[in-house]
Amino acid sequence: MSDTHVVLYDPRGLIEAELPLDRVPHEVLVTAVLAWKNPDLAPRDYEQIALQLTGHARAVAADVRRHAAALPKNDGRGALAEVVLREADGRLSAPLQGTACCVQNRARLVRALYTRLDRLTEPVQVAT
Repeated sequence: MSDTHVVLYDPRGLIEAELPLDRVPHEVLVTAVLAWKNPDLAPRDYEQIALQLTGHARAVAADVRRHAAALPKNDGRGALAEVVLREADGRLSAPLQGTACCVQNRARLVRALYTRLDRLTEPVQVAT
């Protein structure tokens, strides 16, 4: 193995935009975490799950941001996406804690981001 690495310069996020989100396993994780009643895990286990959900939340938020930016300025879905993204930024900036509460909050965030992403990617219904 070499001691060198390559840093990619991708200011527009094109490489990331081409990578599909690994949605199904993360949705399963979110469902499992939100179903917890009285979990008894070690703090480091909670931290690892929270890290996994945090990384995925950042990826979904980036996807929401890209889709919202592509909408026309008068499309209300973009404004709603901005509200969700501001909330996500605030929640993602909070430090991780080795608790079930922290993990469940990250799971709720992933679920909210996917809900917004789905609304951004569904066809617009035009009233007649």
